[in-house]
Amino acid sequence: MNPLDVIAELLGEPADQMRNPANADYRCPFRNGPCIKISKTLEAPAPVCSVHRRQRSTDIVRRPPICTCPVRFFEADIAGDVIRECWVGPKPDHFEVVYEVKMEKFGKVDLVITQVSENRQHIQHFLPVEVQAVDITGTVLPAYIAITNNQPDAPGKYGFNWANVRKRFISQLIAKGFYCHHWGTRIIAVVQEELYETFQAHAKSPEVAMADSNIVFMLYQFAWNETANRWQFSLKRIVPTTHVNVMNAILYETPPSKEVFEAKLLNLIKAF
Repeated sequence: MNPLDVIAELLGEPADQMRNPANADYRCPFRNGPCIKISKTLEAPAPVCSVHRRQRSTDIVRRPPICTCPVRFFEADIAGDVIRECWVGPKPDHFEVVYEVKMEKFGKVDLVITQVSENRQHIQHFLPVEVQAVDITGTVLPAYIAITNNQPDAPGKYGFNWANVRKRFISQLIAKGFYCHHWGTRIIAVVQEELYETFQAHAKSPEVAMADSNIVFMLYQFAWNETANRWQFSLKRIVPTTHVNVMNAILYETPPSKEVFEAKLLNLIKAF
């Protein structure tokens, strides 16, 4: 397998243009610091930002890769996008962004966009924001090593763990959306369009008016910039909903086939 058919970006650059991240000190351009994706195997960062789908497109119109690192989203002005599209009430003249906030029963939230009083003694309003990339099943490490060693082939297989992300992330959103409902605010879920589409394919939750929402999905997408010769990430659209809608979509989704399940049971019993 050609490793460039696996890995799309390293340190925010097309993989074929960033073959030696060590020479760049593993510096992530989206956090202005070292990459946080440390590989236990390499004892150094493995700065894979995005991965191609199973078959890289060779069309003139490039098929966007899948973002596998939440830090990659920060090329976009997430705080500005949230305030413009999702803020409750008048837009603030000044705001603070607080990262990695922990709270009882809430768990950790990636960032909170906060409006504070002029004397900085009171919180006037806030919006929690969760950023979710897609997990990789198996590993892309052989492809990364092949790129850095200028090797034409890489062993192994890889895939995207859509189901694991969906189960973990959606359950968190339901709980946090419930809390935000009681706090008079809403939680923002920053995801790539493809991940949201897998949520909807599994259990479709209806859209509501922004004023009625306590969960807002902000959907980002890659677009190829011919001038810059690289992928760029930006907001594509927003989908307001509620924790009740998301919860009901899961509870009342179409059940799987009973006959298929029974056939699997019989196969296992006969194998004893």
